Amino acid sequence: MKIQGKMFLWLSAFILIMAVVYGVWSKEPAGATALVMAFGLSVMIGFYLAFTARRVDAGAQDDKEADVADDAGELGFFSPHSWQPLSLAVGGALAFLAIAMGWWLLYFSAPLILVGIYGWVFEYYRGENQNQ
Repeated sequence: MKIQGKMFLWLSAFILIMAVVYGVWSKEPAGATALVMAFGLSVMIGFYLAFTARRVDAGAQDDKEADVADDAGELGFFSPHSWQPLSLAVGGALAFLAIAMGWWLLYFSAPLILVGIYGWVFEYYRGENQNQ
């Protein structure tokens, strides 16, 4: 995971340089703003990966002598049957549609988003999946 963090941090440095060059040459604020925002997103991802790499064991991708088979096996727990992302997707789509159609649509999207977030957070606290 260390190599991914370094890659994103190097990518963020490149994007920042390109944002400055683009902003100076083009004098167009929309493209420069988009590149600065891409820089921020890349820094966030790189920082998260670098920060997480310190707390977890070194993976096969961090070893230059590793084989493909060294990274085989279970990588983590992923919920196989959650309906909460569907609720969040519909609520998010309605919320973004509210920007174009009218703010009244947020009255329908906000409950869907809140139910989705609540359900996703507390999905494994009760019911048949309580012990997972």
